[in-house]
Amino acid sequence: MKKQAKNNDKILRARVRLFGNLLGEVLKEQTGEHIFDTVETLRRGFIRLRQKHNPKLHARLMTLVRTLDPDTLNFVVRAYGLYFSLVNIAEEDFMHQCRRRQVRLGLRLWSGSFYDTIREFSKQKMTPEQLQTLLDRLIYMPVFTAHPTEAKRRTVMDLQRRIFLLCAEMDRPDVMGIERDRIHRQVKAVILSLLKTNEVRTTRPEVHDEIRLGLYYFRTSIFDAVPLAYRYLERAVDVNFNEKHPETPVTVPSMFRFGSWIGGDRDGNPYVTHEVTTFAVCSATQTILEEYLERLSAMDRVLTHSSRLCPEINMAALGLDQDAVDLNLSPLENTGDTFFTEEPYRLKLRVIGQRLQHNLAYVRGLLNKQPIPLAPEAYANKDLFLADLYRIRDTLIATGDQLLADGDIKDVIRLAETFGWHLLKLDIRQESTRHTRTVGEILKQLQPKTDYEALGESERLATLTALLGKTKHKAIDMTALSEEAAETLTVFKAKRELIDTISRDCFGTYVISMTHAASHVMEVMFLAQLAGLVGKRKNQWFCDIQVSPLFETIEDLQQIESVLGTLFENPVYRELLRVSGDLQEVMLGYSDSCKDGGSLASTWSLYNAQKRVLNITQKHGIESRLFHGRGGTVARGGGPTHESILSLPYGTVEGQIKFTEQGEVLSSKYSNTETAIYEITMGATGLMKASAHLVLPRDPIPEAHEQVVAELAEYGERAYRKLTDETPFFFNYFFEATPVRELGLLNIGSRPASRKVGDLSKASVRAIPWVFGWSESRHTLPAWYGFGSALQTWREKHGDQQELLTHLFKHWPFFHSMLRNTQLSLTKGEMTIAGEYASLVTDQEQARQVYGMIREEYFRTLEEVLKVAEAESLVEIDEYIGTSMMRRNPYLDVLNHIQIVLLRRYRDESEPEADRQKWLPALLRSINAIAAGMRNTG
Repeated sequence: MKKQAKNNDKILRARVRLFGNLLGEVLKEQTGEHIFDTVETLRRGFIRLRQKHNPKLHARLMTLVRTLDPDTLNFVVRAYGLYFSLVNIAEEDFMHQCRRRQVRLGLRLWSGSFYDTIREFSKQKMTPEQLQTLLDRLIYMPVFTAHPTEAKRRTVMDLQRRIFLLCAEMDRPDVMGIERDRIHRQVKAVILSLLKTNEVRTTRPEVHDEIRLGLYYFRTSIFDAVPLAYRYLERAVDVNFNEKHPETPVTVPSMFRFGSWIGGDRDGNPYVTHEVTTFAVCSATQTILEEYLERLSAMDRVLTHSSRLCPEINMAALGLDQDAVDLNLSPLENTGDTFFTEEPYRLKLRVIGQRLQHNLAYVRGLLNKQPIPLAPEAYANKDLFLADLYRIRDTLIATGDQLLADGDIKDVIRLAETFGWHLLKLDIRQESTRHTRTVGEILKQLQPKTDYEALGESERLATLTALLGKTKHKAIDMTALSEEAAETLTVFKAKRELIDTISRDCFGTYVISMTHAASHVMEVMFLAQLAGLVGKRKNQWFCDIQVSPLFETIEDLQQIESVLGTLFENPVYRELLRVSGDLQEVMLGYSDSCKDGGSLASTWSLYNAQKRVLNITQKHGIESRLFHGRGGTVARGGGPTHESILSLPYGTVEGQIKFTEQGEVLSSKYSNTETAIYEITMGATGLMKASAHLVLPRDPIPEAHEQVVAELAEYGERAYRKLTDETPFFFNYFFEATPVRELGLLNIGSRPASRKVGDLSKASVRAIPWVFGWSESRHTLPAWYGFGSALQTWREKHGDQQELLTHLFKHWPFFHSMLRNTQLSLTKGEMTIAGEYASLVTDQEQARQVYGMIREEYFRTLEEVLKVAEAESLVEIDEYIGTSMMRRNPYLDVLNHIQIVLLRRYRDESEPEADRQKWLPALLRSINAIAAGMRNTG
């Protein structure tokens, strides 16, 4: 197995070397010998330093860096950033080819493939009926977030995708000689284009730009990936169940759904207005309608049956007679094509297309702020569109054309079942105090004697319950409200209008960040009532909004039962929940809890929070769905999706899962169809395995095992808070020893980088720049700090129980994932480089103390993790990640050293402003380049 891995790595290294050589050729041809020689001197020098430290060589290399002018530094940084982009493409293609090779050779497919998962269910004696029950319960919903830290431009991603597609051509075994040289020239041409393209945005993106970028991934990969993923799952079910049990066939329902925060997340982003939300919803609908029309046009060239040759085709079953009535035309006239008179499927497709064009014109009118009435010929909803697609499929099956029924029409049906009219469910997010202030202002009009903000929690609940019980309120004078309050209420009104004009499915949940009390949820319900989203019709309650309280800090996570219990015992809220489907979604924030108490305490608090949510909802007979606010990096709840889902507490996944996909990982997961299929598959099979307890009960985790982690979390939080809360100079160190202050100058997102300008505190800094800054400077501490102290302390208190910890690592997915993610962050950390960033701190005496604590804990954690995993090195725990970072480290060393020099120059206030500014472009590019090399940002 190791020999095979070594051979595989040899293939990857050859591809990386090829890309590096082509990049070198382009650099030499385009920038001259000086730039090329500089890049090569630094590359070879830092590789030698990795092999053996040499102070004289290090000094010579740093002298070279310091003598480079701004333009040369710009080119050097861009060269290394481009190199990392090429390495990322090579690795993505390599993993894809490895999976294809397994399929081709008939080897056991990877853990997490549909085939491997369904086969395992069969081996576990799951019956066809049980599998059907399980599949029918599944909803898998990734949610693209509204604050991307993805620094790439769409133009750059298009060029990178071209190289990925060329990789597939190079991977063909018959490519050699002239053909191989031709492909290499094409790759080189794209590299040249990338070198000539500005990879850094010159202006900060607007929210509209972020919305378009989010939709880009659907057109680029997801629309192709979703139908293929369904096909692979169907094949796995057929082979492992239906061929063995033909009497009880299992069908695969549509289980994939997509959500978004892009254009809906207004927490801390003043640029997300109700107009932006309208733009997001209408743009999503336009995107999916255009996709349907394009695919129908393609089918028009396939379903060319002649009624003269196929008289058995049932025109009435196709619905053509009814279409003639609805569209006021004869199906044999006004088609613009004489062939259609005898080609019923093409005629039906033309009719469907005409209806969709009316829907598209209506949506475009809303987008252009020139609304037009919805034409009577248009589809009133997506169900009628689906019904027409089903008619074509069923008619094909009835006439013996099963092969065609399983073709393109099936893919369009899968898309329509998955994306409907809305494409994705847009979540709205707002911070709780905004609602409190808005309700306070509104009550000054409705109940002038009530000072809402001065009320205690029980009084607020009583007031809101009484207000919701009223069927009517006097009209609110919007002009009397503050701008903030008026906009907050208008968002609810826009939501009502879009549900009525676009689709009931176009919105997901209304997420309340910083939920501390039950009143925070009831405030949203009251504002929804004022906008017509909640109320009574003919004395019957209705509720067209679902609210998801977001619990973020460790203290908030511990208050979940209190908040939810109070809500569920409120008769008005309980009734609103019942009429909206009796499903309570609860969102858990990974980022802020990790920043607050460290990764160990955060992970354990989230573990227990999920169990508490399940207990309280089951107690009240309510179905629950957990919404996991995962970041892209481990320090913000990231990591491999499949493992993350399996690590959730036993029994807390009840068929549905919803989680955020951060902007920084979208391009690595969804830029290419092949990778998108893999990501969707791995997530879906993780959901299947985590939900299998619904049909195959399993033993819960022993309390003794959970007690081990409870102790570790206590010790880990203590160590983490000693550094972050009890070390006075710590946050000065953070702001000076990392490029966090300069991140705000990088045009990578519309949202401000900090909550309060100039506030150097844990509460003020956002989770994204918190992790981004530590990552760039190679500390990576948010993901591992405190883990080593926790393991060491536990071992000292319990004697040498290495066997127990190792047992948990090998057999408990939660513990394995926790340790594996720590290992991943340790692999990306580099204490020698971190120490050089520490030299940027003005007060070196204080800096040495903080850095000393960080360094000591890093190596303590490294030692303890290796003991538990019974490994000699981090590479042994994860060979792929470890080898990848070893390959990247010398090149990252170059960029880190350049960045340190640039930070020192840019921050030197003794120099004229103009002199400092000339170093800024290279500095910002170094941030992008290091992020590409680390394969993560915030």
